[in-house]
Amino acid sequence: MNKLDDKVVIGIAALLIHAAKIDEHYSVKEKAIIDTFIKTFSKNENSSTTVAEEAEKIERDSNQLLDFTNIVKKQSDEIKFKIIEQLWKIILSDKSTDQFESNLMRRICGLIYFSDKQSGEIKLKLIDSDQ
Repeated sequence: MNKLDDKVVIGIAALLIHAAKIDEHYSVKEKAIIDTFIKTFSKNENSSTTVAEEAEKIERDSNQLLDFTNIVKKQSDEIKFKIIEQLWKIILSDKSTDQFESNLMRRICGLIYFSDKQSGEIKLKLIDSDQ
């Protein structure tokens, strides 16, 4: 898997954090999923804490989903797939999906030009594998 610039990883991590916080419960499990994503995609493997802190600050200071999705939109289809997969892992980590989480995923998919059908297939695969 290609490594991404830290600025890109920070933006994507901010989107993941946003998804994790949408149900108002930012769990340890969700943080672990985000940390794994950062370690997988960041060029600097020692910077996961710094990247996570910066991403949390950006997410906290932003009120626009577009701020996060513009970075994702520029990525390859392979990276978009991985990001959608991570978003679903976060949302499904508490074994339930509420209307806000489902709406968020539809909005993100529309903004990054990722098909709802493929997003649904990723979700079903994760449910079937129990993540």
